[in-house]
Amino acid sequence: MTTTYAALLRAVNVGGRKLPMAELRQLMTGLGYEGVRTHLQSGQAVFTTGHGDEESLAAELAEAIGKRCGFPVDVIVRDHAYLAAVVAACPFPAAELEARQLHVTYFSAPVDAARFAEIDRETYLPEEFRLGRRELYLYVPDGLGRSKLAEHLAKPRINKGVIATSRNWNTVTKLVELTAG
Repeated sequence: MTTTYAALLRAVNVGGRKLPMAELRQLMTGLGYEGVRTHLQSGQAVFTTGHGDEESLAAELAEAIGKRCGFPVDVIVRDHAYLAAVVAACPFPAAELEARQLHVTYFSAPVDAARFAEIDRETYLPEEFRLGRRELYLYVPDGLGRSKLAEHLAKPRINKGVIATSRNWNTVTKLVELTAG
């Protein structure tokens, strides 16, 4: 049985860490993945395979990219069911917001509220976040680039021990569509 997945690459095509999407597609096809497609230039790909699980596929892809590019790339792999559940569980009124105002940070492993306990949420209002199991929903009315809360949430001590990568709501919903098969 084959499963369709999305691969979320962290920090590619920024700061000199170039990975052309055509090269990523070729690399993934070479690993035996089928139906490989990329979305935008910011590091997401959709593929189908009948072997492995999310963690082993992420590790396999990260290793192959590292060998090909000469720099490490963190990868999170998630299946369609998970991606659709993230959209369905959104605690913010997504239909009423602009895509630039709503983001999801995907984590490589479950995270708990204790990791975020130091954050005085009142300080950042009207920006706010809500925690899922392996994801964090972030509402930033003025966009991510101006968000003080997003800046705080990206600190290494907050994300210690996990890979974290964020996508805007348009990309979040597009990945659900692309993995629907």
